[in-house]
Amino acid sequence: MTAELVRGQNHPLPDNRLEIRVTAGTPVVAAVTLGDEAGRVIADRPWLAHPGEPHLEGVEVPRQAAAEHRLAVDLGAMPPSVHVVHVLLALPGAAARPGAPADFGAAPTPRLAVTLPDGTAVAGFSITGLGPETALLAVELYRRQAAWKVRAVGQGYQGGLPALLLDQGVPDAAGVAGAVHAAVDREQARSVAPPPPAAGQRGGAPAGGPASGASGTSPGPSGGKVDYSHPRRRAPQQPPAAPPRNGGQVPPPPPAPPAGAPHVPVAGDAPGRSMEERLYNQVWGMFEDLARSVAAYRSATDFAQSRFEQELDRLLADPRTRGGPAAEAAREEAQARQAALVDQARQVLDRDLAQLAAEAEVVDPALPPEFAGWENPAWHAYRVPAQLPLAVRLGSLSLPEVPDLRIPLLSRLPLERGLWIDSAEHRRAAMDTAVSIAARLLASHPVGSFAVHALDPAGSGAAAFAPLYAGGALVLPPPAGGVAGVSGLLTRLTERVDLIQMARRGGVADELPPGFDTAEQLLIVNEFPYGFDDRSVNQLRYLADEGPSAGVHLLVVADREDAAAYGPVLDPLWRSLLRLTPLPSDHLCDPWVGHAWTYEPAMVPPGSRVLTDVLGRVAAARPAYGP
Repeated sequence: MTAELVRGQNHPLPDNRLEIRVTAGTPVVAAVTLGDEAGRVIADRPWLAHPGEPHLEGVEVPRQAAAEHRLAVDLGAMPPSVHVVHVLLALPGAAARPGAPADFGAAPTPRLAVTLPDGTAVAGFSITGLGPETALLAVELYRRQAAWKVRAVGQGYQGGLPALLLDQGVPDAAGVAGAVHAAVDREQARSVAPPPPAAGQRGGAPAGGPASGASGTSPGPSGGKVDYSHPRRRAPQQPPAAPPRNGGQVPPPPPAPPAGAPHVPVAGDAPGRSMEERLYNQVWGMFEDLARSVAAYRSATDFAQSRFEQELDRLLADPRTRGGPAAEAAREEAQARQAALVDQARQVLDRDLAQLAAEAEVVDPALPPEFAGWENPAWHAYRVPAQLPLAVRLGSLSLPEVPDLRIPLLSRLPLERGLWIDSAEHRRAAMDTAVSIAARLLASHPVGSFAVHALDPAGSGAAAFAPLYAGGALVLPPPAGGVAGVSGLLTRLTERVDLIQMARRGGVADELPPGFDTAEQLLIVNEFPYGFDDRSVNQLRYLADEGPSAGVHLLVVADREDAAAYGPVLDPLWRSLLRLTPLPSDHLCDPWVGHAWTYEPAMVPPGSRVLTDVLGRVAAARPAYGP
């Protein structure tokens, strides 16, 4: 998934050959400067690429002012003295843009996407909070210890391109800026107008870019405006999905609504080769939309509070305005301005939340069982799958601004990391959560392709494990108990990982011993670290690190404090596992804006027999598919 950056955040670059894709919604000038270790331009070589001189070593920029740009960068061709590549955006002179916005505060939010030449997205950055600025230092690519990274900057300059170039140490910055604008004027006849809204695109945004207009704004921290427009969804970059399980044709994508019609939510309204993949991308798009909408609201309320406090500070700093009727009136006016900003932000948030709630109402009933909650009727029609689905649901996520809107937390299959159910607050609930997840994983795999084992040294998990013995037909072997049982099972699984890794290194991964069980393995660990000696602890750490690549996955139910006696020895174990909780907890963080999301496990509704029925079907299907 694309890394969505905020100001100051950086991200490693996977390749030297890149494209910087700019979507601005209004014609802008794109330029690049090359800098030394301090970020200052290098005087002893060509250092500026702009429409009049679009080529530098390793850089090519467009010759026109345009609403969309593609800049080509080859970091491998950069001279050794170049340590920073700055990407600049500027509004062209008035002659080149009659009727265009006077500054970036009145223009749509600019967005930059760093991609590989084939279009694979690496990182994105939307520059919000702009006001009277007419030039931007958008992003920088910088060298650190022979590796390159991208950093989101988003620094605006009210003095325009001359002020930006002066800040970078350019001699005669005004003259250089004049030459750039003159080159743009010469290309005016060929400049590209903003693209029209694409039919069916959410918010009327151009394909592949952010929303093309700000639907609601208020003064922002930089004296400009905060963009409250609904965020443009970008589908996660995923490998092609498998064809439909039923062997039928891939359903066509939903038709686009007529131009100008209100957006009506449709299940599967996302890119993908199958309905399953489209729903998966749509769920993650809803997650990203909610993250951005709430981030905009929080940013606006924080700014409103900050401005209110600054106005009070100014009143108190002046003896003439500290008291009396005039001071009281000034305080009331400041408070009214704060309330107006917050109300405006809340109205926009409520609009976005209503859209997402409407989307959830049509998406939830359409989810396949693996993506759905246990309460979803899809489970009543469950059939053992013939092939591995795209993902499995681990629970749901919500934010305090809208606790009733829950977004499914989906994890790709096969699992890429183990899971840790934190039992600190409620041990039995933690075990019930682990069994619910294990049952989902069993039900999501073709029979014979997934096996479950359990470690239960003292037998305390017997009641929680009971659902996995569906109607007397085992869907997992009896849990291993005692020190000897723990050691024996861990030894078998570590030997399995060793064997698979040796076969792969030797290029004979398809020539494993006859009768070797190629199924993915899940190990449920209860009561850790009780019943574990030092050797068993090391084996568990080894499985956490090396197991997923060999098809062995951990589901650990433990309280970290119980293992505190091991000190930092177990820190890598906890870091390698995804921590989940049996009770709602706000401990998961998103990669875009860093929200603390409330995680809620996917549990069976009280009194429901859905888990027993599903596992009964899995157990009944075993003879038809394998032992």
